[in-house]
Amino acid sequence: MGAPLATVAGLNAVLFMVRGQMEALLRSESGASLTVNQQIVAGAGAGVAVSFLACPTELIKCRLQAQSALAHSGSASVAVKYGGPMDVARHVLRSEGGVRGLFKGLVPTLAREVPGNAAMFGVYEALKQYMAEGPDTSKLGRGSLIVAGGLAGASFWIFVYPVDVIKSVVQVDDYRNPKYTGSMNAFNRILASEGVKGLFKGFGPAMARSMPANAACFLAFEVARSALG
Repeated sequence: MGAPLATVAGLNAVLFMVRGQMEALLRSESGASLTVNQQIVAGAGAGVAVSFLACPTELIKCRLQAQSALAHSGSASVAVKYGGPMDVARHVLRSEGGVRGLFKGLVPTLAREVPGNAAMFGVYEALKQYMAEGPDTSKLGRGSLIVAGGLAGASFWIFVYPVDVIKSVVQVDDYRNPKYTGSMNAFNRILASEGVKGLFKGFGPAMARSMPANAACFLAFEVARSALG
């Protein structure tokens, strides 16, 4: 949990900051509400920015989770014993191509974050406008914001979950003896060996985490924005 806990505030700060900048660029006039389509574009732009912070964070997290899973399975094939997030970072910098090694899986990370955030922010705005019965959503209560945020978070994973699976297997793949030659190779091999089901491993837990986490995140964002004017 160390890597995501250490960076979750930064990830969300970058995500909402860039989304806010995109909103300012897309807004037709000061104070005007953005359309759902404009929110989709803003979300996609924010997804590009956050990918460059998310990729090394996710690589560290996935390496530690894979090691933990192998240890609990009783496997003796764990090639590297990581002592924690900083140990993973040091190992990658020293033995896997330096800084470039920390960005292994950047392409599938972009392929997850760009459409995922486009869907999430688009669904969030669409649901808010639906519940408000119009483009002015400023009077929505916190319960409505929680529902919209939770469902928006769910939409993120519904749209891109297989890409996340591919990203994870690429990031934990052995550097010196790789099982996969790239993202498409990983996709084809998972599909061939496990079928479509293999691309949705862990989907239930991801959804169970995403809905309350994003409900809380969006509510906190709206409350903070309202308080700051």
